[in-house]
Formats: sequence, structure tokens, C-alpha cells
Amino acid sequence: VASWGAYLLKRDVVAMSFAPRDTHEAQVWFALERGVPAMIGVMASQRLPYPARAFDMAHCSRCLIPWFDFGGLYLTEVDRVLRPGGYWILSGPPIRWKKYWKGWERTREDLKQEQDSIEDVAKKLCWKKVVEQGDLAIWRKPLNHIECRRLKETYPEPPFCKSDDNADSAWYTNMEACITPLPEVSADGEVSGGELKKWPNRAFAVPPRISSGSISGATENQFKDDNELWKQRIEYYHQLVSQLPRGLYRNLMDMNARMGGFAAALMKLPVWVMNVVPAAPSNPDTLGAIYERGFIGTYHDWCEAFSTYPRTYDLIHADGVFTMYEGRCDPTYILLEMDRILRPEGSVIFRDGVEMLVKIKGIADGMRWVSRIVDHESGPFNPEKILVATKTYWTGEEASAKQ
Repeated sequence: VASWGAYLLKRDVVAMSFAPRDTHEAQVWFALERGVPAMIGVMASQRLPYPARAFDMAHCSRCLIPWFDFGGLYLTEVDRVLRPGGYWILSGPPIRWKKYWKGWERTREDLKQEQDSIEDVAKKLCWKKVVEQGDLAIWRKPLNHIECRRLKETYPEPPFCKSDDNADSAWYTNMEACITPLPEVSADGEVSGGELKKWPNRAFAVPPRISSGSISGATENQFKDDNELWKQRIEYYHQLVSQLPRGLYRNLMDMNARMGGFAAALMKLPVWVMNVVPAAPSNPDTLGAIYERGFIGTYHDWCEAFSTYPRTYDLIHADGVFTMYEGRCDPTYILLEMDRILRPEGSVIFRDGVEMLVKIKGIADGMRWVSRIVDHESGPFNPEKILVATKTYWTGEEASAKQ
């Protein structure tokens, strides 16, 4: 139920929790109803839907994942998504097996072998064990791979991934038992990929992926202009959706997050935003920069269902999404998926051309949403308009009675 993530909220730390779909306990559903970020997810054969170097810390409590199997496949995936200098925390079996082995109904030899195998894989990933105390063990990923490349002469397995591999590619991409190479550096103490500012300055500092030119079409000036643009837009949204500034909404989603400006402009409100970067070939991959800003998000293709339970988001923001997917999939299916994950009395803000918004409004009205088209924040002469919709609360019995 993401209690670890909930505990960290008071420290101004946002966690991305994930767990498999569970029809009995539905931990992700409980977490989202608490207002804590979470997704349905599983470590299996494909990469997690996050970019490389995304997380400052990864935590696993009694997750029972065979970390050392398949050539250390699952730990190499954790290594991929950890930032340079990031931490991995493991609690539960086999940590502290000398005390708990009877309760776990496993032999001491079995548990010792499991922990030794995990320690071995972590060493070959060039991680260093920071501490093992109580029920926790903590490892740290190196700041760069200068020393690790020397270590690979002694421990060749797992090898470094091929240089032409896109480490950020994570939508239907298979995991590989190889170490994702960190960006090159010139000194031992230098942080690969660039050092980040401390929070909250990190949210508005130019992300290293943008300053280095790693994201096609994204420049430092565009990033700064985007931040100013979204400050203006959020002020306008406060007028359109009164629940937002009044603290009535908590779980927000941006279906086309771009550089994360929507989430950044909402920082002063008690909300969190799931920043979604559509997994489309023509769409710039900005999710790595969003994580560098200190926000969370995921890759997703809106022609498919999103990895969450019904009625888990209070507000959904769709900026140019339907134009992006025009000709790829039926907009009705996208709207029905939005209806599934939106809570009753939740709101949706669409930004698009008038023709597209009229089409969306026709479908939304058929879903019993209450909607209206309003002018752009810059005035009536802007061809882009805004559609504001609210999902009404109704039941099947009411529908039958009206018929």
C-alpha cells in the first residue's frame, strides 16, 4: 500500500511505487486512494517503463524477486534506472537471515547462499555496500564507470551493454543482463551525466539532458520559456477548475508531459503529477529530463490501457494528445480509458484545435461528462482552444430509470 512512499511525503520526497496486479489486496489501488503515487508493474522480461538514470534511490521490501538469477538480470535493470551515486535498499529475506530463518521456513544454508549471490552480483555491478544494519542492507551505485571499467577486467560478467543500445528505451524493450554504460567523464569524482541541484531548485534548473543537447529540439531557452508559459496557464486553469486551488484534487496526470512544465507550475499545491511521455517515434523523449527535474512519470502508448486501477486520478491534462494520435487509434477508445481511470466528479482539461475539441466534446457528452469549450488563455484570437470536462456521478440504475 506504498507506506514507504507515504512516509517520505512529509520529507518532501516523492516515490514511484509499483506492484503487480493483485485482485485480493490491490496494493496499488489502496496507495492511489491514499493519494500516494503508484502504478501496476512487474519485473519480468521487459524493462520497467522508466528512462535510465531516473531514480535517486530504489527500495525493495519483501518483494521476493530472484535478484541473482538469469545472470543478475533484475539487478542490472535496477542499475539502469538508478542515478549515478544512487542507493539500493533491500529489506526482508534474505537480510538478517540468522535471526529470522525459522520464521521464513527456510534453511540457514539456503538463505546464506541467496544473500551471498546478491552480494556477488552487486559487486560485479560495481556497487559498494554502504551498511547492513537491522533488517536493511544498502548498496550505492558509483558516480561514474571509470573504476568499473577497470574492474571488468577481473569480473567480465555481466558485461557492459553495447554502445549503440538506447538506455532510455523502455517501452516493450527486453531486459538484458548487461551494465548500462554511464556517460563518459574526465575525472574520478565527476558525476556521469551531470550533477543535479538540490531540491527544490532542481525543479527549475536546466536538466543536464537538455543543457548537453541530448534531447533533440530542446534547448535551454525553450526550457526557460516553457516554465514561464506554464505559470500563466496554471493561473488560468485555477479559474477554469475551481477544485484545483481549493485542495480538492490530489492525483493528477499529464498525458503529454513534454518538459514537465505542467507539474513544475503546480509545485505549490498539495498535488502530485504522473508525467506521461507518449511512446511514439515522432515524440521527443523528454522523460529523462523530467526525472532530472525531480518529478516522476512513465512511458505509455495511449492506444493501450494505462497501468492503473479504475477511478484513481482526480484530474487529467491532455495537451495535444488527440492530434498526436489522430489516424493511429480511435479517439473514443482513448476517452473511454480516460473515463475508466478518472474518479467521479474528476476533471479533464483538453488543449487542441477547435475541430478536434468539437469531436472530443461529442464523444464526452455521450459518456455523460459535462463539458464546455473556452478560449485560450491568451484570448479568443488564438486558434487553440480549451475543453474543460467533468465526469458526473451516475449509476446503472439511474440510467435504466431514465430510459
